[in-house]
Amino acid sequence: MDSRMDRIRKFMLQEEEDDDELFLVLLPALYSSLYEEKRPVHTSYLSGAQLVKEILEGHESWPKVEFRMEPEIFRAVSDYLKREHLLEGTTRVDVDEQLGMFMYMISHNATNQDLQKKFQHSAETVHRKLNEIINLTPLLVQRFVKVPTSLQPHPKIMSNPRFWPYFQNCIGAIDGTHIPITIAEEIAAPYRNRKGTLSQNMMVACDFDLNFTFISCGWEGSASDAGVLRSAISKGFEVPAGKFYLVDGGYGNTSSFLAPYPGVRYHLDEFRRRRRNHTGYANKEELFNHRHALLRNYIERAIGVLKKRFPLLKVGNHYPIESQIRIHAACIVFYNIIRCQNGDEDWLDHQPPLIPPETYVDVPEGDDAHHQDAHHQQQADLNNGNNLRDQIALQMWADYNN
Repeated sequence: MDSRMDRIRKFMLQEEEDDDELFLVLLPALYSSLYEEKRPVHTSYLSGAQLVKEILEGHESWPKVEFRMEPEIFRAVSDYLKREHLLEGTTRVDVDEQLGMFMYMISHNATNQDLQKKFQHSAETVHRKLNEIINLTPLLVQRFVKVPTSLQPHPKIMSNPRFWPYFQNCIGAIDGTHIPITIAEEIAAPYRNRKGTLSQNMMVACDFDLNFTFISCGWEGSASDAGVLRSAISKGFEVPAGKFYLVDGGYGNTSSFLAPYPGVRYHLDEFRRRRRNHTGYANKEELFNHRHALLRNYIERAIGVLKKRFPLLKVGNHYPIESQIRIHAACIVFYNIIRCQNGDEDWLDHQPPLIPPETYVDVPEGDDAHHQDAHHQQQADLNNGNNLRDQIALQMWADYNN
């Protein structure tokens, strides 16, 4: 019995000695981890505010590249946001830096982590400051994306004999544009467009100064242009009596939304080839379609400049779907502001891409060949549209042949 107890005591003593040796090995490592000086994460010699100041006061190309606008326009936007009490600066992040952070994000498709490094702030600060502008977007849309208030014919129509007097009641052009999105796979199906990629179908209208006058965001990529327009009308989008927008063949032809003649030459490239062959118009329908296409081209040009200025609209971004939709709308707001401030656009053609073109997402362009949803209109509306189109085309054809 005693020998058994001796063996147990000897075993316990050996275990204690082993534990002591392990403790002596681990102690230096524990001490080092507890008392080693932490390395700072934000080590740039420039704070975010200093970085924005350096960009705005540096070479004239810097703010165009980093913020996609001239420094005087950036300051005008910042002053407006402060004056209207839409954004309030803090001791850590003033309004200039907050605006710079947002513009850098939509110009470079920057992630939260990218912005932490660039502006030397925590993830929480970056998230909060971006969300303040993202949540402000609906109000900015109300203020800067407005339907035309003047019912007078636009000077660009009045001064061009190809358009006057035929399109004197036209107040703009409408189209849908697909913008890539990222979303969880289990809810992605409605956003998958006919090319198999994920997008939202945004309806946009513009005037003949290339300013956007209306947007409808958030529709899934599987939605047709005509369906998005019908939804916008049901939610209050109105066309003044006697006026109309130009639309493509993806929409039903009505007296408020005038489409080209179906099955007739329409695209501008087709008419250019015909002109090179010295071939005239075959009939009133071709003449109408050509001039309709020339005037409706304003919306295609506006969308082209928008996506060139903010190439984020060609790729998916890294934010929740609700934020993505508002970010897309914010791009249109800032596009309009820049145009109203006479911002330069020529330089956009001579800049290297901020986002690698190989990452651009292939999305549908136009709904011309997919207009099965376009005729879900009241027959009376379609008849009125056809009568108006014939009336304009007949007058145009008569003048052309005189």
